[in-house]
Amino acid sequence: MGAGHVGATAAYALMLRALFREIILIDSDPALAEAEAADLRDANALARPAQIRAGGYDEAADAAIAVITAGAATHGDESRLSVAGRSAKIVRTCVDSLMAAGFKGIIVVASNPVDLMAMVALRRSGMEPARVIGTGTLLDSNRLRQALSARLDVAPGAIHAQVLGEHGDSEVVAFSGIRIGGMALEAFAPGAVDRQIVTKDVREAAYRIVAGKGYTSFGVATAIVRICEAIVRNERAVMPVSTLLKGQYGIDDLYLSLPCILGSSGLEKALTPELDAAEIAALMASAAVLREAMAGIE
Repeated sequence: MGAGHVGATAAYALMLRALFREIILIDSDPALAEAEAADLRDANALARPAQIRAGGYDEAADAAIAVITAGAATHGDESRLSVAGRSAKIVRTCVDSLMAAGFKGIIVVASNPVDLMAMVALRRSGMEPARVIGTGTLLDSNRLRQALSARLDVAPGAIHAQVLGEHGDSEVVAFSGIRIGGMALEAFAPGAVDRQIVTKDVREAAYRIVAGKGYTSFGVATAIVRICEAIVRNERAVMPVSTLLKGQYGIDDLYLSLPCILGSSGLEKALTPELDAAEIAALMASAAVLREAMAGIE
């Protein structure tokens, strides 16, 4: 749902990964959805066969996964939270149409601000929290691993590092849990990483991309695909995504990112990693920011 930059890029990446037999693009602008679907079909002729087309919500009843990318776009240095009210109206419309069609699958929300929009989708759909998942800080965590890789001269895949909390300005880099080959960051490379600079780089990555090209697309689209892959293949993979907290770190009834186990039933378990006192305080502050923003759109 949403055939803009993120939606179309996600559909393209899903096609290349050959995860689904059928991909349907739904957009408030039917001509845009049809044009993107036609372009994707041209590309699909050189990939593994799949049915790709524009369609409507009436076709959603049998879908395994519904990906919501529709929402209000940020411009310049606008924060994700600044567009919450506009995005909420769009997401509510998408979810209402989806549920009216008889959808019973899993909803993956990528619309910004994603933590709030995932909560909007949950409340509007009436579904179990396990079946409404926000892309959360999966993208931020990949940005963190990339930033550490450049500084430590180690492949990103060899670095275990996570960003938690809001997908936004209050996100928390969990430095205490970073591991390279089982070694803590300071044991692996004492003094090699300026934590404040790395945190700033990760938090501001999206702003730099938007300043240069007007939007982000490839990173979040790949995060969408990775989540869908873990669900469809029942991987039980652990990744930081946005989910409804139920008392973890004293935070309740609020969506934000923690490492979670993803499988065929959706989000199977949210984990509570060991954090130091400063990180827990930062996570609680992130939750307070989100709770205040959520109150403003309810």
